[in-house]
Amino acid sequence: MNVLVVGGAGYIGSHCVRQLVAAGHRPVILDNFVYGHRAAVPAGVTLHEANLGDEAAVGRILREEQIEVVMHFAAYCYVGESVTNPMKYYFNNVVAPLHLLQAMLAAGVKKFVFSSTCATFGIPASLPIHETLPQAPINPYGQTKLDLENVLKSLAHAHGLSFAAFRYFNAAGAAEDGTIGEDHDPETHLIPVAIDVAVGRRPHLELFGTDYPTPDGTCLRDYVHVDDLSRAHIAVFDRLGKPGTQLFYNLGTGKPTSNREVIRAVEKITGCAVKVIESPRRPGDPPALYADSTKAQRDLGWKVKFPDIESIVATAWKWHSAHPRGYGDRSGR
Repeated sequence: MNVLVVGGAGYIGSHCVRQLVAAGHRPVILDNFVYGHRAAVPAGVTLHEANLGDEAAVGRILREEQIEVVMHFAAYCYVGESVTNPMKYYFNNVVAPLHLLQAMLAAGVKKFVFSSTCATFGIPASLPIHETLPQAPINPYGQTKLDLENVLKSLAHAHGLSFAAFRYFNAAGAAEDGTIGEDHDPETHLIPVAIDVAVGRRPHLELFGTDYPTPDGTCLRDYVHVDDLSRAHIAVFDRLGKPGTQLFYNLGTGKPTSNREVIRAVEKITGCAVKVIESPRRPGDPPALYADSTKAQRDLGWKVKFPDIESIVATAWKWHSAHPRGYGDRSGR
């Protein structure tokens, strides 16, 4: 299939592009390079530099490239920033995708795969988190994702749009061959930050909260490999044929891992110590978040290739050790 990957030069999008090629599809990338990297675009893959909110440009790309499915990875995703600058998040994560969807409908493209988030659940009513739990976001980032989920529901009813919304847990790791990986600015994710400390690029890691009601007092999270996430997005294509289809899936390993366990895994894989400074809890951090992915396993035949934190960290280490300045040590943004 011809697949438009919006945000295809970003972290998850670039991994999905490679998985699409491996599965025999033809990805076409749309990216504005606010957070994406040109070096993450594989040779031979068509790239259009444009904004997802540019309705005319998107419409032209959809028609010229004969796009059949759109995959959307171009949201802003810093929770703290969403609290201090909510307008930035509402414009990019809600308003701009409305233009993308309008262009799709005008071009007759009615299959959409959406990168949503477990943040739509807020502090979950129970664990593990399954798809039918109440959604009550506690920050603008999660709210914007839920808002777009609701837009998609309305378009399914009104226009026959078929969509799948994948609610990720903690995306992590890098491509097995070490050619692409995680490179954010600023970097806030625990695994790459811990690796930076291990190799001396940062003086220490700040551990927020050590008094949670968990086995070792630190937060529990569900780390899922970026390639495992990507494979689920492709597996859903066959289920989008009926107009108005609405699909929602949680994607995680179902295995909670504490912050201290992540740090120990980084120390083991890198062979270096990670200096930690313990700090108070951050407001709004739930003690535990982990997925029930039974539905994705049943419907899509989805299986994780990287089921434990050490296997995930090992792929991240392969990328970071070979690219100590991320994509900046090659062709940059």
